[in-house]
Amino acid sequence: MTGSFETITWDQGSEMAQTPSFTIATGVKVFFADPHSPWQRPSNERLNRDIREYFPKGTNFATITDAQVQEAQDELNNRARVVLKGATPHETLAQQLNDALTA
Repeated sequence: MTGSFETITWDQGSEMAQTPSFTIATGVKVFFADPHSPWQRPSNERLNRDIREYFPKGTNFATITDAQVQEAQDELNNRARVVLKGATPHETLAQQLNDALTA
């Protein structure tokens, strides 16, 4: 996948307070999902489901090692995604960073 993103849909939250700065710096429009509307952010919901393959609901993360989290993260970031036209998140991020650095 090449090119740039035109929009991003984020969840509500105080961590998104810098959204105006992000939009100014990148030119990417940011939209916020309505509360209790998971259908407005399907990629996020799909990733949550994929994470549950490694860490089922109710997992006690006090018993999970950093290595286990890293293994799940690596596997998920190297899994092809339909929404990325068959690319992996790792490949897509690398391409986006390369495009930004060579622009």
